[in-house]
Amino acid sequence: MVEKRILALILGLFILLGAIYAFVTPVFEASDELWHYPMIRHLAGGNPLPVQAFNPDEAGPWKQEASQPPLYYYLGAALTFGIDTSDMEAIRWLNPHVDNGVITVDGNTNLTIHDPAANPWQGTLLAVRIVRLFSVLLGAVTVYLTYLLGKTVAPQRSDIALGAAAFNAFLPMFLFISGAVNNDNLAIPLASLGVLLMINGMMNAERGMVNEERHSSFSIPHLSFTIYCLLLGVVIGLAVLTKQGTFALLPLAWGTLFVLRWRVGENKKQETDNKKLKTGYWQWLARAVLESLGYFAVVLLPVLLIAGWWYWRNIQLYGDFLGWNAFIAVLGSRAQPASLAQLWDERFGFMMAFWGLFGGVNIPMSLWIYRVLNGVVIVAVVGFAVYAVKEIRDWGLEMARWRFNLQSFISNLMAFVERFFPLVLLLLFATAVILGLIQWATTTWSSQGRLVFTALSALSVLVMVGLVGWLPQRIGQWVVGLLAGFMFVVAAAAPWLWIRPAYQADAYSPPRPYALTTVNVVFGDVMRLTGFSVQPQELAGTAVTPSQFVDVTLQWEVLQPIDRDWSVFVHLTDMLIGVPIAQRDMYPGQGLRSTSLLHPGEKFVTFYRLFVPETAYAHAFLRVNVGLYDLASGERLVADTGDDAVPLTVLELNPGEGAFPNPTNINFMDEVQLMGYMLEPRLVHAGEDAVVTLYVQAKRPLTTDYSFSVQAVKLPDTTRWGSHDVGQPTSTWLPGETHTLEIPIILAEDTPQGVYPLLLILYHQAEDGSFPKLQLVTEDGRITQEDFLQLTQIRVEND
Repeated sequence: MVEKRILALILGLFILLGAIYAFVTPVFEASDELWHYPMIRHLAGGNPLPVQAFNPDEAGPWKQEASQPPLYYYLGAALTFGIDTSDMEAIRWLNPHVDNGVITVDGNTNLTIHDPAANPWQGTLLAVRIVRLFSVLLGAVTVYLTYLLGKTVAPQRSDIALGAAAFNAFLPMFLFISGAVNNDNLAIPLASLGVLLMINGMMNAERGMVNEERHSSFSIPHLSFTIYCLLLGVVIGLAVLTKQGTFALLPLAWGTLFVLRWRVGENKKQETDNKKLKTGYWQWLARAVLESLGYFAVVLLPVLLIAGWWYWRNIQLYGDFLGWNAFIAVLGSRAQPASLAQLWDERFGFMMAFWGLFGGVNIPMSLWIYRVLNGVVIVAVVGFAVYAVKEIRDWGLEMARWRFNLQSFISNLMAFVERFFPLVLLLLFATAVILGLIQWATTTWSSQGRLVFTALSALSVLVMVGLVGWLPQRIGQWVVGLLAGFMFVVAAAAPWLWIRPAYQADAYSPPRPYALTTVNVVFGDVMRLTGFSVQPQELAGTAVTPSQFVDVTLQWEVLQPIDRDWSVFVHLTDMLIGVPIAQRDMYPGQGLRSTSLLHPGEKFVTFYRLFVPETAYAHAFLRVNVGLYDLASGERLVADTGDDAVPLTVLELNPGEGAFPNPTNINFMDEVQLMGYMLEPRLVHAGEDAVVTLYVQAKRPLTTDYSFSVQAVKLPDTTRWGSHDVGQPTSTWLPGETHTLEIPIILAEDTPQGVYPLLLILYHQAEDGSFPKLQLVTEDGRITQEDFLQLTQIRVEND
């Protein structure tokens, strides 16, 4: 009775917290909700399923989500079809400068702009929140199923079942997703239900065997077993019509049926004498395989009836039954498949997105919380190993006789699976989901822990088994209580400490104290700059070096109503060549306040952090410029000073520390490292030449001779106005040995006046005549899509 009350408390608290997340998180600020909801609205309007475009620029507002199976979207449409959502485009007001998926110190994390005058109880805002609350209820079903799965693993250990339910319920990221429009919210309980049905089928078989084989073929009548298979097929069919990641249920379903048929045959085997056993064992095994395949066909029947049409549609439209080719075409992919080492380097970000990384995967909790929870997982993994060794040892002692041949090995393996079937099935399902994500993440930028939530019920149970399964129940209850209490406090605090403040401009505080310099500059008679502060990373002095940051704080006053959406830019402009080497663009109020929503008399402060590029040329002087512009047209507001970019101050850019001029650490595909460079001169006339000096090293023994190309190009049309290629015997270079390359580049006589990026490209000629280029690799090992490096810029004059 106490156990049921605790479970009811967990479920009640989950629904309460889920509703809080659903209402505190602004509409369209919950991860992929920005694209999930347009699918619901499209279907609610009576429209057919959209055909996915292979060009992201041509995709509808649903983007890649049109490639997802549609069951969740149809259910959401059924709940909201009577609501007038013609205001969706106005509500879904995209932030053009958002740092999506990037954690910043100066905000700009909001995916959309929110009009405070919008009525939250009508139109799109109401429809989204209805679907969100529906998702919260689905999340509660998941929590309950997690509890039931925990009971199958350890029926006498209430601490494991309740602990798994609490772990699931109070996981901040699960609450966040449950309070959002996301098809995971239907896929997770359906997957959990499918796994539970498989385990219960095995448990029912065991009960039937114990009760003196009331039925010869199964613990329940043969017809009932067929109905069981059909029911399992219905659940799996609904799951795969919700999300492709649930396909792991199908092989597990066949495996479950095989174990069940094996158990039936094993029971019959015990009635035969030893002579018959020797000749009939393999026939018995073959019969178990064939019978399981027959019943698996029964499972497949409702799967095909429910979801087959969707996957056939994918084949007809995209030539891919999963539709992943269209999905990736819109979503985008990595430049090169990620290695396991690279994915391992992304592990901390992966775990952050498992525990709680809100908004557009860019609003974190305090870092110490992740460390604590990661520590819990480490303890759970070690504890699970201890638990497994103990259980397997005890099971081994129970096995009266061991024979070392293939027949005995199969029998012992099946006996092991039968004994630990719930745990084995949970492990297999969780492993399948994780391996599927690893494969997916090698191709796409999807290294996010929340993407394993399809197996969250299984993972929650496994974590609890690892934490307390090897402990006495009395101690386990205390451990579970402490962890559940900690996670509840974090989950309850997250909406108020991290999510809500991220969308309140007034709640933002710059990371460092600042003192404003008073100014009075009016832009277009609508905005007045009344103060500013410029702070280099090193507060003492007015100098910066490459790879450092500069903090800029601006104080504004609104003079009159504004009917356009102006963006504020802050530039660090190289005074010699007259173009920015770093810039930060956003709407006022840390990206939250469109100028068309501001009111006369309002005063506000906005903070910006600009990063000086690693390849920035030094020594130089940087002017800090500020202005406003219309992103759609490029038009700038002119200030009363006559400038469209108002200078605030000048910073000195000094070279960074290193053994080479303009020291860098640029990695070209783990083959060549750029250690530094020089450019002389940086200002030339058309027809004159400049010399680029490169300081490079081989990162490892090379087998290819690379050419180094420096090009002066005009962007965005990439017209080449000067270039020079130098081949090098790089296959003879020793790793770590520095080579100095001087590459002259002559600007064409007819080069128009202007500033031109200097690009560095490393390539070689392949046997097929092509010229593969080396791509850049980030410091954390990620291969980028960039196959060139912009070294610096050169100015060409024609006087």
